[in-house]
Amino acid sequence: MSVTQSDFRAALLNNDLAAPTGLKDANGVPAGRRFDVYRNNVAVSLTEALETGFPAIAKLLGEENFKAIAGVYLRQSPPSSPLMMYYGASFPAFLRGFEPLKHLGYLGDVADMEMAMRRSYHAADSAEMDDDVLSRIPPENLATAKIELVPSVEIATSPWPIYDIWAFNMIEGAAKPTAGAQDVLIVRRDFDPEPQLMPAGGGAFAVALAAGETLGDAAELATQSTPDFDLSASLALLLTCRAILSTNT
Repeated sequence: MSVTQSDFRAALLNNDLAAPTGLKDANGVPAGRRFDVYRNNVAVSLTEALETGFPAIAKLLGEENFKAIAGVYLRQSPPSSPLMMYYGASFPAFLRGFEPLKHLGYLGDVADMEMAMRRSYHAADSAEMDDDVLSRIPPENLATAKIELVPSVEIATSPWPIYDIWAFNMIEGAAKPTAGAQDVLIVRRDFDPEPQLMPAGGGAFAVALAAGETLGDAAELATQSTPDFDLSASLALLLTCRAILSTNT
């Protein structure tokens, strides 16, 4: 009896299932125990991949809890691609929907931020513009100018203080989080992505720029959601982080 891929995969991710009937090792012996070892190794590898990709979540939950939750997730969401660098893309949504964690509403948004850092790390390289790029735009053209951000830019927004929560768990000496919404700019200037806390409304502004809105329209959209939006501070952050690729007037 031949073993189908679907049977093999189902048993591989479910400890309650026996090794597929007909599965044998190189010596023709039923591969029950060998399969159990292989199954365990797969689960351990996927759990380690999640822990590497979501270190702040692992710290927030604690080692034992994280491994137990990862075990539930990996059996529901096995890798869909051989590119393991993106494994766990649906983990933030899983955390939001996982009933035992409903009281920790910020977990999914912190996980989104960590996933954004991973995308930033693997984004394409690009040339960077100099610090005077905006000053060379004629004042009368500034509102209608369009700004293209570098490929590694990611924006994470949340009603929770996600930057503070992340920093408290990942940066020694960081202050304890305080309540409030936060937007985070993530950009890879050198080798590793660097999350930066944005001014209030900065997330909406940067998202609008990335969507192709003009500088004036992006500022207006940000002001609608955050009346005290500081355009100068948001532009200064983009420049300081070398997040701007080009301008089009």
